[in-house]
Amino acid sequence: MICVLVGQVKVKNVGNCCKSVEKSTENDRNTATVKITIRRPDDWHLHVRDGTVLQTVVAHTAQHFGRAIIMPNLKPAVTDTASALAYRDRILAVLPADSRFEPLMTLYLTDNTRSDEVRKAQASGHIHAVKYYPAGATTNADSGVTDIGNVMPVLETLQEIGMPLLVHGEVTDPAVDVFDREAVFIDRVLAPLAARLPDLRLVLEHVSTRQGVEFVVDSSERVAATLTAHHLLMNRNALFTGGIRPHHYCLPVLKREQHRLALLDAATSGNPKFFLGTDSAPHARSAKENSCGCAGLYTAHAAIELYAEAFEQAGALDRLEGFASCFGADFYGLPRNEDRISLVKTPWQVPADYPLDNDRLVPMRCGETVDWMVE
Repeated sequence: MICVLVGQVKVKNVGNCCKSVEKSTENDRNTATVKITIRRPDDWHLHVRDGTVLQTVVAHTAQHFGRAIIMPNLKPAVTDTASALAYRDRILAVLPADSRFEPLMTLYLTDNTRSDEVRKAQASGHIHAVKYYPAGATTNADSGVTDIGNVMPVLETLQEIGMPLLVHGEVTDPAVDVFDREAVFIDRVLAPLAARLPDLRLVLEHVSTRQGVEFVVDSSERVAATLTAHHLLMNRNALFTGGIRPHHYCLPVLKREQHRLALLDAATSGNPKFFLGTDSAPHARSAKENSCGCAGLYTAHAAIELYAEAFEQAGALDRLEGFASCFGADFYGLPRNEDRISLVKTPWQVPADYPLDNDRLVPMRCGETVDWMVE
């Protein structure tokens, strides 16, 4: 194992765990085409909502991804096994008949969650994690945990049975600056929790800060993190370029360039603690473009293509497969996908929007180009 100092964050570099990445240049009438082939990727953090919205958005992910961890923050929240399995059935029902996409379900942790429900969820074979939202931290988080002490018996059960806890890592204290809420959460809540329950399997989701990267790197192998494409590609300037950009508003909010670079270093390091989780979050245009817009970026329409851009910028396309297709499956104890997809360096224009129920859905890069295309 080699340690390299990248930027200001020491990242353990274990190389590329997957050796099947193919990089080729094909010549056609003197035009060079760059293509990479990787195992089919998985998305370890995805929102697909429900109802007619579900029908629109899940197809974008199912087209190129083998599996996805499905977030439970519906209204009402998915807090028990029966609700999670019924939600899974609704997702499967709207997939094309020949789709092999597999939704991996989660439970929403509340102050009232009980250990027997968590055991029942694991026994179902279809529920793979429990999601911890601090109450009020993000979209539909009103039913989240009000104090970590209230759920300690459940967390002890998760440690016992080996089920991962997926963490939205932000404090909701109004006295804490919004740009500091992840770092403060790590100091106040996550680090003490990891010390108290050292065998608890944790995923710090959508890491957005250098401090988040450092916490994961310095923790045991039971602690991992997901990284979004938008946090790898944009810093907080993207919120204000030419005016307020509501479709770039997400939680955790985009941070300074130093943090983006730390995230990119972590993603491309080959460290298996970091893997793909889009946090793609569909909201209607009317819910984003108003006096109190919702948090969330929609990236499912071009997810793996946007990650390819980020890895290409870092000169690390040979490490995309490990990050996108191997490390997450390994952490969850699931087999890696056997089939493959190919990406070609071919710019294409993203539509201005997509239909969404009686409204429209504005995706990341709307009306602009993405440099890579799935063949």
